[in-house]
Amino acid sequence: MTMTQPARTPLGSLPPREHLRLGQIETVLDIVIPVYNEETDLEPCVRRLHSHLTRTFPYGFRITIADNASTDRTPEVAALLDDAIDEVTAVRLEQKGRGRALRTVWTLSEAPVLAYMDVDLSTDLNALLPLVAPLISGHSDLAIGSRLARSSRVVRGPKREFVSRTYNLILRGSLAARFSDAQCGFKAVRGDVAERLLPMVEDTGWFFDTEMLVLAERAGLRIHEVPVDWVDDPDSTVHIVRTAADDLKGVWRVGRALATGALPLDRLARPFGDDPRDRELTGVPGGLARQLVGFCVVGALSTLLYLALYSVFRLGIGPQLANAAALLLSAVINTAANRRLTFGVRGRGRAVRHQAQGLVVFAIGLALTSGSLAALEAAADTASQGTELAVLVTANLAATVLRFLLFRAWVFPDAERREGHRDDTGEPHQAARHQQNHPTRSAR
Repeated sequence: MTMTQPARTPLGSLPPREHLRLGQIETVLDIVIPVYNEETDLEPCVRRLHSHLTRTFPYGFRITIADNASTDRTPEVAALLDDAIDEVTAVRLEQKGRGRALRTVWTLSEAPVLAYMDVDLSTDLNALLPLVAPLISGHSDLAIGSRLARSSRVVRGPKREFVSRTYNLILRGSLAARFSDAQCGFKAVRGDVAERLLPMVEDTGWFFDTEMLVLAERAGLRIHEVPVDWVDDPDSTVHIVRTAADDLKGVWRVGRALATGALPLDRLARPFGDDPRDRELTGVPGGLARQLVGFCVVGALSTLLYLALYSVFRLGIGPQLANAAALLLSAVINTAANRRLTFGVRGRGRAVRHQAQGLVVFAIGLALTSGSLAALEAAADTASQGTELAVLVTANLAATVLRFLLFRAWVFPDAERREGHRDDTGEPHQAARHQQNHPTRSAR
C-alpha cells in the first residue's frame, strides 16, 4: 500500500466549501491511530474499527497505524495487520510525539477527510459517521468529539474529569476558545484545510490538536462538535502532570503568537457566505457585518471611557475644555483599537498617518459635540451636568455613524486593510516552514 504526496494548491484564502465528489474519490477517509508500545491492544482495536467501518461507512476508507518509535512488538503487529487487511497501512516514525505522527501521516495522505482516534477506542464508534459527515458535505472544516456536551455519556474517574474541565476553562479564559472539549482523542479535518493549517502548528506532542483547534477557530473556520459516549481507559499511559505542564506552555506560546499577529491566519479564511446567493448581493462591501460589530464594541467602550474622562475633567474645568480633552484622549485610543480590531491593520506601518486622519475625524466629532453644548448653553444658562451628558450622548451617536463611514472609506480603505497582513517591513508574512523526516515504512 502506498501513500503519495497530495498536489499543493497556491497559497491564498481557502475556496468556498463544497460537497466532495465522492464518485471520483477512491479513499474518502483516512483514520490515523497513533500508538506507542501498544502491542497488546493494537490488533483488537484495528480489527474492531475495520469491522465497524466495513459494516457502516458507505465510502472508501483507510486505517493508518502511526507507530511513534515503539520499543516493544508494536511495529511487528502493525506490519502483520498491514499485510492481512487491504485497508490498513502501517507507518513507522523514529521519534515520539502524537502530534508529530498526525502531522506526518496527514501531510502525506491524499484522502480529502482526515481523522484520528486513540488506540483504546474509548469513544463509541457510532459517533464516527456523524463526525465526518459535515466535512464530506462541505458544511464544516473540522469536527471534534465532545465529552462535555450535555447529551454526552461519559464514564471516568473524578481526577480526569477535574483535569479535563479545568483545562477547557483555561482555554476559554486565556485563548477565548469556544469549542467545548480540546482533549478528546476523536477529531477530523478536511484535507484542504489541513494542508494550510498543519504548517502553522508547532507542537509535536499532546498539545498538537488543541493548537490546531485554536488557530482554526481564530481564522474563522467552522468546527463541528459531536456528543460522544466515552469510557475512560484505566490503563492509559498518559502522564497527566507532565502533559498538563506542556499544555500550559503551549497555551502561553499560542496566546503570545496570536496577540502579536505573528501567524498568517488570513490563509485559512473562507469567503463570507458560501451560498451563491450571498455572493450575488450587490452594494454590500465584503466584511461589513464583522466590521460593524467590531466598531460598535470599540465605540461602546470608547464612549464609556469618554464619559468617565469628561466627568473627571469637569470637576476642574469648564464643559468645553473638559469635552475637548476627554474626546481627544478617547479618540486616540479609539483609532488604535479600530485600526487593529475592526479593520485588521497590524504592524507599525502608517500608524502615525492613521492617527492623524483619526484626529481629523475627531475634529468633526468635536465640532458636533461642541456645537451641541453651545446650543444647550444658549438655550439654558444653568443646565445640569446630567443634561449636558444626555446632549453629548445624542451628539456622539450622530458623530459615530459619520466616524464609521470615514474610517472605512478614508482612514482604512480596502487597499490598506490588505496591507495590514504585511509585516513591519512591508513584506508579506511567510508560511511557517516545517521540516520533517519522511516516515520509514514498516518492514514486511
